[in-house]
Amino acid sequence: MRLAMLIGVCACSAGLAADPPYAGKWKMNDARSDFGDITVTYEQLPGGQIKATMDGQSYQFKMDGTEVMTPWGTGMTWKTAGAGSWQTTETTNGKVTSTGTVKLSGDGKMLAVDSRQIKADGGTSEFTLTLNRVSGGPGLPGKWKTKNLKNSSPEAMSVAPKGSDGLTLSFGNQGGVCDARFDGKDYPATGSLWPPGWTCSIARNGSHGFDLSWKKDGKPMYQTTLHVSGDGKVLTETGSAAGVNERVKIVYDRQ
Repeated sequence: MRLAMLIGVCACSAGLAADPPYAGKWKMNDARSDFGDITVTYEQLPGGQIKATMDGQSYQFKMDGTEVMTPWGTGMTWKTAGAGSWQTTETTNGKVTSTGTVKLSGDGKMLAVDSRQIKADGGTSEFTLTLNRVSGGPGLPGKWKTKNLKNSSPEAMSVAPKGSDGLTLSFGNQGGVCDARFDGKDYPATGSLWPPGWTCSIARNGSHGFDLSWKKDGKPMYQTTLHVSGDGKVLTETGSAAGVNERVKIVYDRQ
């Protein structure tokens, strides 16, 4: 859940410390990133409801276009669009931020997710995700594993020093920012496309990296480590959602 600032604070005198090597502007590299360990499950419940679970979080919905709130603070609606096809709409702070379709393959072994996401600058991004069935069926109910992810406008991230003991993390597509200090405390994450209640905390991890934790309303949600390569050209984020052992790797190229 997953803030666009111009960075690059120069050392204007010999008495100022150099910026950390991970400071800079970065763009996600979909081809080099790996989301293949993420599991998504859909469980049919009595009364026509379906329980969706991802990243250790769950919410329940009906295929009738009724909006429900998710654990991430967004609203979500599902609506049947035909045999093996569904339409979804996501809202953030009362505004539509994503519309899409979820379509089951003819043999029932694959789900194709296509969505158009609204960016903070008013533009749009085309997002596609493929999932392979692990178990369950027929139809949507069952366990699925992520396979391929593509985004026409990959996430842009900025990491800027904030004094000598903190960072400003900015995420362009979502228009979100979190100012945090290396003291283990939670600091608010805010932005036009971010639901309220999110916080981040950071801790140093050697000279070339830092640990990043996210919470929603005080509940741990994600824990990752970001580490820059020796040549300073690649920033790699590895970690998992809280409470699950599903490792992901997000690779960013320096801009």
